[in-house]
Amino acid sequence: MRILITGGAGFIGSHLCERLIGEGHDVVAMDNFITGSPANLAHVKGSSHFTFIKADISEWCEVEGPLDAVMNLASPASPVGYLDNPIATMRAGSHGTYNALEVARVKHARFLQASTSEVYGDPLEHPQTETYWGNVNCIGVRSVYDEAKRYAEAITMAYRRTYGVQTRIIRIFNTYGPRMALNDGRVVPNFVAQAVRNEPITVYGDGSATRAFCYVSDLVDGMLRLLWSDEVMPVNVGNPNEMTVLEFAQAVHAAGQPGCKSDIVFFQPKADRVADDPQRRKPDITRARTILGWEPKVALDEGLRRTIDYFRTIVH
Repeated sequence: MRILITGGAGFIGSHLCERLIGEGHDVVAMDNFITGSPANLAHVKGSSHFTFIKADISEWCEVEGPLDAVMNLASPASPVGYLDNPIATMRAGSHGTYNALEVARVKHARFLQASTSEVYGDPLEHPQTETYWGNVNCIGVRSVYDEAKRYAEAITMAYRRTYGVQTRIIRIFNTYGPRMALNDGRVVPNFVAQAVRNEPITVYGDGSATRAFCYVSDLVDGMLRLLWSDEVMPVNVGNPNEMTVLEFAQAVHAAGQPGCKSDIVFFQPKADRVADDPQRRKPDITRARTILGWEPKVALDEGLRRTIDYFRTIVH
């Protein structure tokens, strides 16, 4: 197969490139490096199965030759990324998704839209099922990401209904692993970098908010299963093992042993950085289990060990 991955230099995109090339597929990655990094693709750069196009998908998207699939991951995805780049984030979700869908339509390629659990907002339903319509503040600071992804889902479905494009939508829950950006503001790189530096692990608020963490290789497997399936409605992919942020900080501390001398401390961040931050997050993955035969396999302690090993190579 020949597959276009937009946002291919990002955390998840780079793992997708690696997996597909390893399976013998030809990959065309596109990125403008607004939050992605060339370093994420260094290990596949020399492959004869890999082509890279530096471009902003919000402005332009054109690929020569046939394509079997388009996987659209182009968007800042972390709080630092989308709060610092609000307009670019909304353009990625709107103009960028339109451009990627047009490529899929013209090339008669399958299309997978990388959506997010953030379409559920700060949920009133727990755990979150795909039929839940969400609780999103459409004018809050986080709306630039939440609403961009909700729009991206809507235009993806419109292309399926109007043009018959073989579309797929994956709703990605908290994912972690090597190649996460050190300064992206998410809880995993924050905690892991602090543990590696033996700095205090700073828990926002009282640590009672919950998350569920999926290792990146499990997520990639779910994405590819969905891409090649016949399922056209959104599918949650994430780890349903919910834990508090404080419990996660304790897990990071344990995984950093021997040697981690960090204490766990509590910190009250600026209000604009946590406005509308979901207090509970847990995916219902019934559809992923029944339709895709998928569920996460990598245990948290093993995933954290691999992640910490990576961060030790980049943290100074």
